[in-house]
Amino acid sequence: MEIDLNKFRKLIPINSLYEDNLLHLARESTLERRSKGEILFEIGDQSPDSLFLMEGEVLEISVENQKKIVRAGTEEAHYALANLRPRQFRAQVTSETAVIARVDSKLLDKMLAWGQFAPSASTEGMEVAEFEGNGVEDGEWMMAMLQTSAFLKLPSANIQLLFQKMKEYPVKEGDVVIKQGDPGDYYYMIKAGRCKVTRPSDSGTTVLAELDRCDSFGEEALISDVPRNATITMLTDGTLMRVSKNDFLKLLKEPLLNWVDLKKASKMVREGAVRLDVRLESEFKKSRIKGAVNIPLYMLRLRAPRLDRTRKYILYCDTGLRSSAAAFLLSQRGYQVFVLKGGLSALPRHH
Repeated sequence: MEIDLNKFRKLIPINSLYEDNLLHLARESTLERRSKGEILFEIGDQSPDSLFLMEGEVLEISVENQKKIVRAGTEEAHYALANLRPRQFRAQVTSETAVIARVDSKLLDKMLAWGQFAPSASTEGMEVAEFEGNGVEDGEWMMAMLQTSAFLKLPSANIQLLFQKMKEYPVKEGDVVIKQGDPGDYYYMIKAGRCKVTRPSDSGTTVLAELDRCDSFGEEALISDVPRNATITMLTDGTLMRVSKNDFLKLLKEPLLNWVDLKKASKMVREGAVRLDVRLESEFKKSRIKGAVNIPLYMLRLRAPRLDRTRKYILYCDTGLRSSAAAFLLSQRGYQVFVLKGGLSALPRHH
């Protein structure tokens, strides 16, 4: 089965993604056909996936035996089924069949955070991020880079700094970018052009690989602190983006963020701290913490000046990914910010 993109685009918060990221998420998601009576999950389930009802009907039953029917195509079905972990509901198929879209929650949350750092906004309501003086102007290239395996492993809060540290490096066909045996100095990403990876062999030179747009190279020598183990030569004219060894190593690790657990966060709230929910408005309306303030991540730059600098803020989202990105942005502006470990999933109950 293939995901119906028209239906997929209506799911919340998937509907706020850039189109390229939405398509990538759809490719990474799966559809499951379930039969009447099948249990999708039990109360207390810790599965990291978000389940969306695409076809059919599902019954949700709470710990207190409160029952609710969710039908595909309704406003309720635009949200993931009982998405808080551990699950507060048991979900059972009540229609003859049901189709479920299984989405990786962490990947979704990371893509929502990525939207904050894109240099051009094609999605309504998304704010344009500023990148000054670093030569990174190709939004299409940036969004493609954000979907590579290297960036999938990168903490969300590092992404803006990494793009700011990148320097454009024009190259010509035949240029040797990296020479085997040299010390590592830069990490490279290909914005345009192609290159080859070679090493000497008994027969002369062996081509190990050819690299194309959005491929990256040079990390092994930087991480391991050993000489370059291959030579990289340009096959065409092109443009590389490069980051110095120090910046690369620093940005592999999550920036220093102030993380707090639920107990510490509750104590801080009693002492006057403000809970700041950085999810979308629609997510906040669907489920919220009493007394929390909602400023979606994409609106943070615009609304930050309204915040009281004398107050402490505890930021949260579903998993902690968007809130860590938000904390990075606010801390740059001098606010006292803390991130709730695990996001809403850290809460025993959510209303």
